[in-house]
Order: sequence, then C-alpha cells, then structure tokens
Amino acid sequence: MTSSESVFQHDNPFTIGIEEEYMLCNPETGELINRANEIMENIDSDLKSRYSYELILSEIEINTSVCKTVSEAMEEITFLRGNTKILGESLGFRLGISGTHPTAICKDQLFVDNDSYRWVVEQLSYYARRNITFANHVHVAVNGAECAIHVANALRRWITPLLALSTNSPFFEGELTGLRSSRTFQFGIFPRTNIPVRFNNFKEYNGLIDKYLETNTITKPRQIWWKIRPHIDFGTIEFRICDAQRSLRNIEMLSALAQALVYQAVEDYNSNTLLESFNMEYLYDGLWKASRFPMGANIIDPVTYEVCTIKGQIEQMMEYTNESLNFFNNSHIVKSVNHICENGTEGDDQMEVYNNSGFDGLKKYLMDNIEFQLN
Repeated sequence: MTSSESVFQHDNPFTIGIEEEYMLCNPETGELINRANEIMENIDSDLKSRYSYELILSEIEINTSVCKTVSEAMEEITFLRGNTKILGESLGFRLGISGTHPTAICKDQLFVDNDSYRWVVEQLSYYARRNITFANHVHVAVNGAECAIHVANALRRWITPLLALSTNSPFFEGELTGLRSSRTFQFGIFPRTNIPVRFNNFKEYNGLIDKYLETNTITKPRQIWWKIRPHIDFGTIEFRICDAQRSLRNIEMLSALAQALVYQAVEDYNSNTLLESFNMEYLYDGLWKASRFPMGANIIDPVTYEVCTIKGQIEQMMEYTNESLNFFNNSHIVKSVNHICENGTEGDDQMEVYNNSGFDGLKKYLMDNIEFQLN
C-alpha cells in the first residue's frame, strides 16, 4: 500500500486541526464512567464526524474540522467542549481533563468493541488496559511529501520543550508517580510511540510502512504512533507529544506553536538551511527529563551538544518561532508560555490541589476547572 504523494497537496498549507481526549467522569465521585457508546449514539448527525472513540469506554475524542487559523480552531474547540458538557448533563457524566486519571484502576476499564481496538488489545494484551491516558494532538498541513518528511525530521528537536510546557499527569492508579508526565510512559509502553528516526525521503518512509504492513506489524499506517509523524491520510505533520489541557489558553498556545514550528521549518527547507540530524540519545534524554523534572533540569542541546536547561530550550524554541508567530498573528501566546515558565504547568497545579485536598479534592478539581470559554 504505497501512499500517494498527492495527499500532501493543499490549496491552503499550514491549515490546522486539533484533537482533544476527555475523561468521562461520575459527576459525584470523579471516577471514570463508561459513557462513550451513549455519546456516539446521541450526538447530532451533523457532529458525528467531530467525535470518535478511543481505546476505553470512559474516554471520548473530539476533533475540529480543517481550520485556516488557530483562532478558528479554538472557536470549534470551545463549541465542542460546551456541546460535550451539555451531553453529559443528559447522559449522567461530567468531563474531566488530565493526561491521566489520578485514581482509575486499569483492570476495571472496558474496551471499545470494534475491529481497530480489538487489534490493539490482541497486540498489547495486559498493557492495553493500562493505557488510561488523555492527550492533545495538533495537525498542520504541509505542501509536498518530500518537504513533509524533512520537516518532520527537523521538528524532533522541539519535542522536549513542547512536552515540558504541557506536563499534566503526575498521578496514576492512586500513586504520585514522581513523573510530571506519566502519560508519556504509560502510552510509551505501546510499540511505535517513540521519537522517529531520520528519514532521507518520502520513498524511505513509505517503504517502512509497506514493510510493517507486510509483516503484520500494523494493519494501517495510523498504528504508527510516534511523537511526531507525517500523516499520510491527511497530508499533515501531527504533533502527538502533549498531555491534555484544561486551559483553552494552553491549547491555543500549543496549537499556535505547532503551526509556527511547521511554517518556520518549511521556510528553512526551502532555503536549504533546515537542521534535521540529531543525536538520538540526546533527544531521548530531553524527553525523559521533560517528563520527569522541572524546567531547570540540565539537558544536552541536540544541535550544539552544549549543556543547557529545559527552560533554555523553550527560550530557543520561542526565538525560532518569533517571526512565524507574528506572521500568523499569534504572538500573544508568548504570554502563556511565560506564565507556565514562571508559575508551572497544569501538572504542578494538580500536585498542589492534591497536597491540600487529597484525591477526592483533585478529582473534583479536574472536573470543575475546565475552561469552556477562551478568556
């Protein structure tokens, strides 16, 4: 099944799409509750394409249409959050948002019963049930299949700072894990969730997909779940790094950064200045440090090999995207980045709430503090 390069032909490159994964919670206790089937049965027909199952029945995914701007995408996210909240009022659930549920027990989870997820369960067995994780994904359209491959290579450099800004899953199965993003490693148990290697061209990337299909490693390309991937169904670069976020400002920030990073990388590709080759050990060390330690932790710059901090990498990313953020009229998101660097991530908020109110207070907080309007 060699993929056509034509999927990477767009009338409007750099369009954007956002996906959010939500916890479905018991309104009284905050524990997970199985309501995905009821949601899919009760959504309006014109919204069916905006909702999809995830692996477990206590989770639902929403996705925007293809949007020309981050602002347009945020309007859709705001609407879909509100619509799902209203559904919950009639179907007996409340939304919760976190990268992991803090107390849910893996063995209690029920799987979605369809061909795709039956395959996942057959492949992963016990570890499929441990995937009680919730993420934020962003798609950005790229013109040209060759360009997309090289841009995806280059964007691996920014996995560490993007994760550091979005860590929001310090708890799992009633334990303070010590990780800032336990989701990264709970989902990371799955195969093909790693940082991808560098590909020389689209043909090489297609060849890998074909070999995986030939050996029954996957049944479709979407079962490659890398941190950043060229998406051969949509003709996009998909960012799959970040934990789910309660704050709409944070979703706006992460989406604008994704769009700006892709735009700047395409500019570099066209001017033959794109940096694509990095020491994989340094990339993985950065991923680990961002998931485990605060922003003052030392890492190794994957380009210069110099020691820097995670916060220093965030500052480099902001410098790299400065002109691109201005181009898309999204420079205001710098305030959100600075706020997180100064005050901590949503995961830090979780730990503070837990220290003051325990798990009962935390589960209530994860439902009560979802933003439904972009203030």
